[in-house]
Amino acid sequence: MKHTDIAKVLQDKAVGQSVTVCGWVRTYRDSAQVGFIELSDGTSFAKLQVVLDKNALKIDPECTKNGASVAVRGKIVKAYRGDGVELNAEAVDLLGKCPPEYPIQKKRITLETLRTIPHLRLRTNTFNAVFKVRSVAAQAVHRYFHERGYYYINTPIITASDCEGAGEMFRITTQSWNAKAGSEEEYDKNDFFGEKAGLSVSGQLEGEVAATAFSKIYTFGPSFRAEKSNTTRHLSEFWHIEPEVAFAELPDIIEIAEEMIKYLIRAVLEECPDEITFFDSFVEKGLKDKLNHVLNSQFAVCDYTEAIKILKEAKEDFRYPVEWGADIQTEHEKYLTEKVYKKPVFVTNYPKEIKSFYMKQNPDGKTVAATDLLVPGIGEIIGCSEREADYDKLVAAIRERGMNLDSYKQYLDLRLFGSVPHSGFGLGFERFVMYVTGMENIRDVTLFPRWVDNIM
Repeated sequence: MKHTDIAKVLQDKAVGQSVTVCGWVRTYRDSAQVGFIELSDGTSFAKLQVVLDKNALKIDPECTKNGASVAVRGKIVKAYRGDGVELNAEAVDLLGKCPPEYPIQKKRITLETLRTIPHLRLRTNTFNAVFKVRSVAAQAVHRYFHERGYYYINTPIITASDCEGAGEMFRITTQSWNAKAGSEEEYDKNDFFGEKAGLSVSGQLEGEVAATAFSKIYTFGPSFRAEKSNTTRHLSEFWHIEPEVAFAELPDIIEIAEEMIKYLIRAVLEECPDEITFFDSFVEKGLKDKLNHVLNSQFAVCDYTEAIKILKEAKEDFRYPVEWGADIQTEHEKYLTEKVYKKPVFVTNYPKEIKSFYMKQNPDGKTVAATDLLVPGIGEIIGCSEREADYDKLVAAIRERGMNLDSYKQYLDLRLFGSVPHSGFGLGFERFVMYVTGMENIRDVTLFPRWVDNIM
């Protein structure tokens, strides 16, 4: 169907031009002589007002129902108020009826209710804005790395190794639910791949393979974690940005992570001004100021041991105890970012027992060259480390955790054949979208969220 996008109509403001537009009715206002349809086709956050001269134009009443889809032919005219444009309708054709039980009505609907209708919630202002920002940010990810000479690598989704070593993988099988096997080993041997397989929790291990050939690579794709977590910050399926850089030590990758975060925020502010204004007004007051503050700040760097000292001395009633060797909880992260530093902060050199096996062991024998980037309002947004490049130390770390050495043979080979210092990080894309939109629940920034007991 030949038509013009509403975004183009609003941008060009070609007064006097005749066009055909298509979209969904968002609202309808009526008076004795004139009717007004607010029309959206999803190409812009702003809507197009269609003016109906009721004396000159007879239309099907179904064309004015909220949610109905219509095609409108008419002439672009200067808006009655403001410097925009509106469309004087000459013909309105019904494309699709929408019955009264359509759930997206004028009345305010809670985000909780909208989560039960993910197939329709994108038609609201909030989710229209969320997914415009998400799209722009995703394009900016690729642009950032491409401009800096990184290769884009597609790592496997099906894998036989658990990158994190935490056993939280979704298992893949083609065998029937009642398959007979005398042992787990026999079951796996009879399966499709002849061994146990699962969905990848990270593309990092394969990314390191590519980095030792191309120096700078990144992946951007889905990851899966079978963690039975029902919080506002966890999903079972999420998108992961993971660069790997050869010849980079921890300070180098920290610098890259800060630069990338600022690049993405700047892109969103520049390309989504209407959406950010909406979020600033209706979702998180002060969002614009927060994001601009991040752009104009040099991120803080704090050693884990110093962070524990700060938290212990804090006159706060923390729910979780603060002890050296324990992970830093969300409430601790928020205290550090919102009350101590008042900006993003990299916490570095965590105890090796609470971090992954692949992280470079520091000379003290107690900590690893790892860092988490904590941001106000969200907490951890990036996990980052220098990778262990020493073969013997990596083997020892794998054995200490009771992991199968055979599953990591290729990964270990990288430490035998021309090993180099290298580093990387993982950014959960949904958490970044939460941060730049002010949305408080991660389920509201992904199209069809998956979490424990939910696969709607």
